[in-house]
Amino acid sequence: MGIAKSVGRVVLVFAVAAVAAAAGWALFLAYPVDLTDLFGVVLAVGVAAAGLRAGVNLAGSLFPDYNVAEVAVEGPISRDGGGSAVPPSPGGAGADDVVEQIERADADRNAEALLVKLNTPGGEIVPSQDIRLAAERFDGPTVAYATDTCASGGYEIAAGCDELWAREGSIVGSIGVIGSRVNAADLADRLGVSYEQFTAGRFKDAGVPLKELEEEEREYLQTLVDDYYDQFVAGVVEGRDLAEETVRETEARVYLGSEAADLGLVDELGTREDVEASVGERIGADAVVEEFEPQRGLADRLRTGAQRVAYAFGAGLAGTLTGDGRFRFE
Repeated sequence: MGIAKSVGRVVLVFAVAAVAAAAGWALFLAYPVDLTDLFGVVLAVGVAAAGLRAGVNLAGSLFPDYNVAEVAVEGPISRDGGGSAVPPSPGGAGADDVVEQIERADADRNAEALLVKLNTPGGEIVPSQDIRLAAERFDGPTVAYATDTCASGGYEIAAGCDELWAREGSIVGSIGVIGSRVNAADLADRLGVSYEQFTAGRFKDAGVPLKELEEEEREYLQTLVDDYYDQFVAGVVEGRDLAEETVRETEARVYLGSEAADLGLVDELGTREDVEASVGERIGADAVVEEFEPQRGLADRLRTGAQRVAYAFGAGLAGTLTGDGRFRFE
């Protein structure tokens, strides 16, 4: 932060506090009505304190002391991160929230660089791609930092950043796709449950767990998985500047950070301090990081909490019996 910005913050804080103090003095001391002088002093001090606090907040917004925005992607990636009626995983990373944070950082003139902290095993494909695209659109250097895990959809996001850092013990990779279904046809037979469904289109009910999967349906679903995999590989090849053969030869394995660096899946190994130093070099100043978080109202927070409680009671069993019908980066 420059000297001019520091001076501006201090001047603004004291200016707002002085105005508040003057207003308090005028209202409660100079022109008392029914209040005692002592009570007036207390009120004046209170108004001045409130003014000082308002000045600090205003100065923080007009003269922020950060130059790097940090956005975290933690937990399984889904569209809403656990905000739907039946979330895929409590406490996951909601793509819409993360994209909103990145876009807010991009619009912030003080955020000269973007730091993406990744600790995720992956998740849904399109939400992961949306986060990657938002990182690619950021107008400035983007650096990804893998903490514990940067796998699957997390690696998809990292491939959209200019640089990827990890720890030696980080789990990195898993460049692959998984699609699964539960086969409950035998169980339905034993329970006397029959499957009857009216569809239009040969493969409309492909993958329904209450009927046996036909070979043509299996080939059809496998084709979808293969197509998603091709997209994933192409994105990694482009974003990480790797040979396609190198990416495919990983066969969706995960690697420790040190081995991932040897393979070119990671650019550098280091601590959080090393990452911030690298970001500082990119912007030509000491990196001062501000964490951007989702903007949610009280009603949203209460609703999400209630939904996670409901999920804990029933979603696990429901997922075991029916599957969730989603393809994932795994």
